[in-house]
Amino acid sequence: MSSSSKPAISVPHATSPRGNQYRIAIVGAASLKGKEVADMLNERNFPAVDVRLLDDDESLGQLEAIGDEISFIQSVRAEQFDNVDFTFFAADGASAQRNWRTARDAGSTIIDLSAGLEDESGATVRSLWVERERGQVQPPELQPGPCVTAHPAAVVLALLLLRASSVGSVRRVVVTLFEPASEHGQKGMDELHQQTVNLLSFQPLPKDVFDAQVAFNLIGSYGQKSQPSLGSVEKRVLRHYQRIAGENAPQPSLLLLQAPVFHGYAMAVFLEMEQPVDCGQLSLAVSGEHATIAGAEEEAPNNVNAAGQAAVLLSVKGDVNNTNGVWLWAAFDNLRISAISAVESAESLIATRPIGKIQ
Repeated sequence: MSSSSKPAISVPHATSPRGNQYRIAIVGAASLKGKEVADMLNERNFPAVDVRLLDDDESLGQLEAIGDEISFIQSVRAEQFDNVDFTFFAADGASAQRNWRTARDAGSTIIDLSAGLEDESGATVRSLWVERERGQVQPPELQPGPCVTAHPAAVVLALLLLRASSVGSVRRVVVTLFEPASEHGQKGMDELHQQTVNLLSFQPLPKDVFDAQVAFNLIGSYGQKSQPSLGSVEKRVLRHYQRIAGENAPQPSLLLLQAPVFHGYAMAVFLEMEQPVDCGQLSLAVSGEHATIAGAEEEAPNNVNAAGQAAVLLSVKGDVNNTNGVWLWAAFDNLRISAISAVESAESLIATRPIGKIQ
């Protein structure tokens, strides 16, 4: 399922003082994440007077809708960052590395969805969902470094484990996370589609993205030519979790698997508590803002019904062999949660921009 085909879901948002207008650039505007960011800016009524859509040569001239307006994608050039207040990097890490300093030096605040800038000086990994859950929203800095949006799986895991910890002490956490093809962008989704078609027609499989068969298959590693590797993504999820959840949060063991699905993460979380915990009590604790427990008569959480949702879909059940054990099953829209995190981060940094005029 493509980003553009998903239903528009209303998301609560913070309003900005009347009269404040900002210029936005989206690098990687033709990517799945870039399109989702553009949609989210519109949905949350971000006070933008101008949104510049930038991407590589393959996408130049492509028309994209921003709310009720139509714009076209332009090349990434230094002059495109002039007078831009916020630049979202939604392409790959290499693109962010090539262009972020130019945007910063032109005066732009940097929001990175590519994971390419987290090692840069002054970079912070952020999730406003988790910061609010902890009651520790970071104050804006006058000259912030790159703001890196936390991996969506790290955001969901931190939110759930922080809430579960409010019910009782967590002894052990084991997580199996199922990666969708859309984390590799449109090329990943296209390769999964083509592999599926070719398998059914007994044709050779394209392997330019994954360097492995992902159609009708579940794998724990890609071929050697595929980048980034599943192992590196697994480490990034854990690294981001540790940065946003805090040192006192439960430390999970994680296994990341590539699933033969186009869109949306699914995640199985086993919690072993120090004491037996009532599943009803735990369900109340983990549900709430950004997380919804499926009712008894409702469809169980899955990749399909999570698409387009601004919340995590959950189910909770006890372990049959361990009275202290509880299973959480979660499904969530990876692109949408990434876009929400990015735009919320920009909203939190509005205070760093000059007020009351177009830059």
